[in-house]
Amino acid sequence: MQKARIPSLVIRAVLLVLVAALVLAPSALAKSRHGGHHGSGGLSIDKSSFGTMPDGTAVDKYTLSNRRGMTVSIITYGGIIQSLEVPDRRGQEANVTLGFGDLAGYLSDAYMKSNPYFGAIIGRYGNRIAGGRFSIDGVTYSIDKNNGPNSLHGGFKGFNQYVWDAEEVPPSHGTVGLVLSRTSAAGEGCDPARDTEPKCTTGYPGNLKVSVTFTLDNHNDLRFDYHATTDAPTIVNLTNHSYWNLAGEGSGTIYDHRLRLNADAFTPVDSTLIPTPSPVGEIRPVAGTPFDFTSFHAIGERIRGNDQQLVYGRGYDHNFVLNRAPGSTNMIEASKLVDPSSGRALTISTTEPGLQFYSGNFLDGTLYGTSGRQYRQGDGLALETQHFPDSPNHTNFPSTVLRPGQTYETSTIYGFSVVGQRGHGHGQGHSHHH
Repeated sequence: MQKARIPSLVIRAVLLVLVAALVLAPSALAKSRHGGHHGSGGLSIDKSSFGTMPDGTAVDKYTLSNRRGMTVSIITYGGIIQSLEVPDRRGQEANVTLGFGDLAGYLSDAYMKSNPYFGAIIGRYGNRIAGGRFSIDGVTYSIDKNNGPNSLHGGFKGFNQYVWDAEEVPPSHGTVGLVLSRTSAAGEGCDPARDTEPKCTTGYPGNLKVSVTFTLDNHNDLRFDYHATTDAPTIVNLTNHSYWNLAGEGSGTIYDHRLRLNADAFTPVDSTLIPTPSPVGEIRPVAGTPFDFTSFHAIGERIRGNDQQLVYGRGYDHNFVLNRAPGSTNMIEASKLVDPSSGRALTISTTEPGLQFYSGNFLDGTLYGTSGRQYRQGDGLALETQHFPDSPNHTNFPSTVLRPGQTYETSTIYGFSVVGQRGHGHGQGHSHHH
């Protein structure tokens, strides 16, 4: 009798599989049709609405995903990385970048007042320009002083406050991507109604055509390729201003994170965070200072010290001079950040000469992020690949001048990984104690 029952069990199993396939097929079909490209080596891109601007302009969200559990959501407002999820050493996924769950968060009065630039594309000029003034070919230009006596990140309305045009790059050859583009009109960066005396008059010269390409692969690498051309001599310094907390957004401070920077020197600043002196800026060795991250150090280890540079920045808010041959623009590792508790690691490689390390010193508890939790001082950190602050006013810093016929091209890769074994306590990230 038993021999006779085996075929019937097989038949029943086959029927169950067929029924399951029929039941699941419509929902799988519906998913693949939902606004995006799927099915190429586990890579996909999905588009959804992220609300509308006060003037009615639609803001879209594009989510890039890979087969290793990494997802990156980018919104067309400001080119902001709204969330980025990666697994820890146990395979648990979490959002590791600061931001908000809806557009209202990025438009709120509290956000505009503190203006931390969460996740945004920064331009035309990342970092500070002293006195909101610079000269090209003997002509002086004036821009917004939106950061005390200085201009910061493009002025009162930088690239972070515009809605960008978007174009999907469907999965192929192991990557999926998104291109954001806009034309920055001559005169941007000057709002005379808001400037302090003396008022700005010119803004940035030249109409600047800009594109930023975001590319995700199955190695958990997120690549940024910046591209710009101009019709008049101008200055350009683009970067991304994401804040990282590898333990998970809203989970507390990043002071236990361990950081290594490929930089033997940094550019010291004055009390307004402008490199000193002018016009030839000091490039100071990090050796023997709290700025020596040539080997791994916990971020909180020396941050409360009374080093004058830390006092000026209320922590770290400094440009590090990356170790590269003068004039070289090859891709090098700039930094590695490790969270010992989760095992998550972020390796940043770039073609840029500098990296601004900002330890989230001005987060003041007025903002509540994606998780609904409060963001306080040190709850995230930014590692911005870029040219040096105030380069137009420092003759010895690499030039940020772009001329007609030239192309601004720079690339940065954020590579996510894990350190330590699954289920093994703190992992190797903890062994680099000095």
